[in-house]
Amino acid sequence: MKKIRYAWLLSLWWCLAACSDKDEVGPGNLLSLPDTGISRLETTQDLDPILQQMGPARYALLGEASHGTAEFYTWRAALSKRLIQEKGFTMIAVEGDWPAIYELNRYVRGQSSAGSAVQSLQSLHRWPTWLWANQEVANLLEWVRTYNKTQPAARQVGFYGLDLYSMVQSLEQVRTDFSAADQATHEAVINALSCLEPYRSNEEAYGTATLRGVSCATEINAVLTAVRARRQALPATDEAGFSAEQNALLAVNAERYYRTAVQESAGSWNIRDQHMMETINRLMDFHGPAAKIIVWAHNTHVGDARYTDMAARGEVNVGQLTRQQHGAEGVFVVGSGTYQGTVVAAPFWGGATTIMPVPAAPQSSWEGALHAKEPRTKLVMLQGWRQDPALTERRGHRAIGVVYDPGQESGNYVPSDLPNRYDAFLFLDQTQALHPLPATGGRPSPEGAERVAQQHAAANF
Repeated sequence: MKKIRYAWLLSLWWCLAACSDKDEVGPGNLLSLPDTGISRLETTQDLDPILQQMGPARYALLGEASHGTAEFYTWRAALSKRLIQEKGFTMIAVEGDWPAIYELNRYVRGQSSAGSAVQSLQSLHRWPTWLWANQEVANLLEWVRTYNKTQPAARQVGFYGLDLYSMVQSLEQVRTDFSAADQATHEAVINALSCLEPYRSNEEAYGTATLRGVSCATEINAVLTAVRARRQALPATDEAGFSAEQNALLAVNAERYYRTAVQESAGSWNIRDQHMMETINRLMDFHGPAAKIIVWAHNTHVGDARYTDMAARGEVNVGQLTRQQHGAEGVFVVGSGTYQGTVVAAPFWGGATTIMPVPAAPQSSWEGALHAKEPRTKLVMLQGWRQDPALTERRGHRAIGVVYDPGQESGNYVPSDLPNRYDAFLFLDQTQALHPLPATGGRPSPEGAERVAQQHAAANF
């Protein structure tokens, strides 16, 4: 795949929606897959090999090849339920902003005024809202809430967000929700919000303004310093204090992200995934040695970057970082993919929620090879394939972002060593679009879409 140059240097990895005109997505040769490691995937019991092979792992990373495929959500939900019930996992952390997803955490713990999961999800407003405001997630939240009613408070399952886009919202949360805040914290938050006042409704515009010398970094960092100082006087187990610090930390990292995104894409991608990893580590430390975490994110985040072309560009991701930092504690990475179907995406950044076709994958891709091997829908346990050079040769692996153009499908393939990138893979041959909740659309026209897409290329996944 070739690179495309925007006003800023963007890597091909993050602009798959409008990328390559090259048809080749694999090494050119067709791949014949072995029988070993492959089993039928029809019922939740067919997930048994994953639970058996992962053993006592504390980190389960569950990926998806798009943010708009129903089966990616329902199968991850089925696996998550089994991990919670049979392996003692204590939290789910998703590719969403901390303050918005924390409202869902309150719901599953019975601490929300929302009358249903659907009502709780309607509080999500940042585009693309369909990512979490969908019927599949609502069903999972209702299950977690019901499960939590049978558990003591210390064993209830949490639901948290890992992402960092909510710079202003997170500061507002510190101002309104941190009841233990002292005067120094209040003043720091007011100063930071005052600095950001021109960009409250458009954080991307803050990133552009930094090119003209604008900076609120000092004011935002002062909020984190004040919150951390205040937390020293609070019990270590105080979750409100933990959440306030997380929001302040998010604001600091978001400021770095927006400032870097207008200059170069590899740096902004790394800031984002390093923030996700930092959040995972903070959650695990806060919840103690018995904590076990399930991570829901795109394959581009959970599939180890060292086994793709990301490494050559100096890019890292959550999958790589988790394996490097916590391999001794047990890390199990599950990817997922599809051959053909439909998907929810948008034609441009901020665009309307749209159901689009997913064309049949090329024969030379991983998806093409998996489609050719019976059974069509399958679980693949990949660790046994790692010694075969033919199976570890990099070939195209489909990745669909929130912005998608089926007509540019050849640009949506990431060269991947699949057996080393994941430990297991759910291949769902024919798939259907996700079911967004009502009022989860975007802007009706593409005005300014190119400029915003340039800035958000690293966010497509």
